[in-house]
Amino acid sequence: MREFKTLTPYRKALKLLLDDLSEIKETEELHLSEALGRVLAEDVVSPIDNPPFDRSAVDGYALRAEDTFQAREYSPVGLKVIDEITAGEESRAKVEPGTAVKLMTGAKMPEGANAVLMQEMAEREGDIIRVLRPVAPGQNVAFAGEDVKKGEVVLKKGQVLRPQDLALLKSLGFKTIKVKRKPRVGVIITGDELIEEFDEEALKGGKILESNSVMLTGLVRQYFGEPVFYGVIPDDEKAVGEAIEKAKAENDLVLVTGGSAFGDRDFAHRFVKVLFHGTTIKPGRPIGYGERVFIMSGYPVAVFTQFHLYVKHALAKLVGARNYEVRVRARLTERVSSQLGRYEFVKVWYENGEARPIKKKGSGIISSLVESNGYIEIPEDSEGYLEGEEVWVTLY
Repeated sequence: MREFKTLTPYRKALKLLLDDLSEIKETEELHLSEALGRVLAEDVVSPIDNPPFDRSAVDGYALRAEDTFQAREYSPVGLKVIDEITAGEESRAKVEPGTAVKLMTGAKMPEGANAVLMQEMAEREGDIIRVLRPVAPGQNVAFAGEDVKKGEVVLKKGQVLRPQDLALLKSLGFKTIKVKRKPRVGVIITGDELIEEFDEEALKGGKILESNSVMLTGLVRQYFGEPVFYGVIPDDEKAVGEAIEKAKAENDLVLVTGGSAFGDRDFAHRFVKVLFHGTTIKPGRPIGYGERVFIMSGYPVAVFTQFHLYVKHALAKLVGARNYEVRVRARLTERVSSQLGRYEFVKVWYENGEARPIKKKGSGIISSLVESNGYIEIPEDSEGYLEGEEVWVTLY
């Protein structure tokens, strides 16, 4: 088997990949209930002030703050309650000196009032309250536009929509939102050794249950895409070529697993004009890319690594996604060594500000992925990190 004579440094390969792709122009209008995880196609500008009026932030009494300045528990101030309202109602009374309006949290402030006294700070007898403590102007009041002002950009193009983003949009009166079309991603699995159904005799005879398809289609969905599975293709040059050409014609990206090296049964690279083939990442060194096709490894851990270091960034470029990775600082619980010249992907378990490296090694050890919830990256010019050293962890 022909080995890689040179390896493209990770960052250089990533730049070649991203420079080769252009953001998708197509958009679609979705109801907010369907927009979770989608990528905004344009800036969102608030059409209103939110809240749209001054409102009470507590249950209590709307009043003139000046009427309370002399109030003390040992010398309370008496005010007359002239109205009572709940949230969603509007008082027709005007608060004059010596008066107050009882109201609930969220209720609109009545005319003349400039503060709200928490109900615990008053004693009531009939329509008279005894104010036990003073309040300042504006105290316990949520002012119009305090959350969002009319004309303000509340969400920027490229935002990956979260539940809280959708709640904000709903509170501003939006029913639908414009998002980027999902990129179509063809997934092709190759290998004579793979079977799709459990067969004990076949497994004893050297076959392997295929698992990359469900992992890759799940990752594609997680990172903005719509997967299209083309099945498990045998190591036959004609069959592999036909599958790649069909997938290229029907998708924005194509992922081909297996056959990423230069063995006699490695055919994928023969059908792609590659920008790079063989990079410094570990695991997953034999990855290749060109013509919107990723030539990936067959081993699941290598495939997972290749996806996170390359494919997810490609998908983010296609939809213009911003802030699509969650990264946290963590202290390593033990030393992590690396080989100079390799860009290492190290699986860790992150918890309570600490990152514990996963000891299980090997590109075929799927349980090492299950036992991790993030990874750290060690660049080519580093021999690793010391125990107790702070590192960036990318969560998945």
